[in-house]
Amino acid sequence: MRLTRLLAMRGIASRREAEKVVAEGRVTVNGAVASGVVLVDPEADAIRVDGRALPAEPAKLYYLLYKPKGVMVTREDPKGRPSVFSLLGDLGDKVEAVGRLDFDTEGALLLTNDGALAHALTHPRHGVPKRYLAKVYRTPDEKDLAAIRTGVFLDDGRTAPALVRVKGRTDTENAWLEITVTEGRNRLVRRMLGALGHPVSKLRRESFATISIRGMERGQLRPLTGEEVRRLQDMAAGIRPDRAGKKRGQGFAKPKPKPVKPGHKKRARRERP
Repeated sequence: MRLTRLLAMRGIASRREAEKVVAEGRVTVNGAVASGVVLVDPEADAIRVDGRALPAEPAKLYYLLYKPKGVMVTREDPKGRPSVFSLLGDLGDKVEAVGRLDFDTEGALLLTNDGALAHALTHPRHGVPKRYLAKVYRTPDEKDLAAIRTGVFLDDGRTAPALVRVKGRTDTENAWLEITVTEGRNRLVRRMLGALGHPVSKLRRESFATISIRGMERGQLRPLTGEEVRRLQDMAAGIRPDRAGKKRGQGFAKPKPKPVKPGHKKRARRERP
């Protein structure tokens, strides 16, 4: 891996700050001063910063936050708006968000210090599902629902097919939609529905990569279970979401034996001469 990435993972500095640390000649690899872009093997190379060995790799942390509306998913905001990181307290190590949620959107937000997993889960090729509940203006007709299922043309290209269903209707002829997307474009759900004439007034992400906020309160943080972490690791490795986290053979129904009528005897197969 890149030296600057390793320094960031070990808590020496952020990725950008690590570049400065290397440029200042403060890092040595196998006794030689590092410069430029350097690839290292943390298990084989002797790496020192200011003459000291790197700290041990921290334990991996995996959390789910029910992000409230009105907080930013960033550590610094020029407008001084509150950040989700102020809700976390001391977790023992620095964690980062897996993807983003808009300031005015609430719901499931994964947090981890496992940079490799976070990168894989947000990579477009894996198509990790994100399920939302959206309150929209007017109930979409079948034509609009079909457009969402096949792809909506936006200014940055056509969207990938999404799952959608009308979950409920209000007294004012608005509707609640459940929609599952596999892309990570900025404000995708709002833009898609807005382009079809159904602007979103409320939006909540119910789950990210099948990890759900069911039973959680706004602002609540909980660690992921071992099964949930395995599920994420499987999806990051390219395993389908419906099979992720399951042991081999688990979740696949065995064929049911055909019913036999009472008193019926199985006829022996006649051997050919």
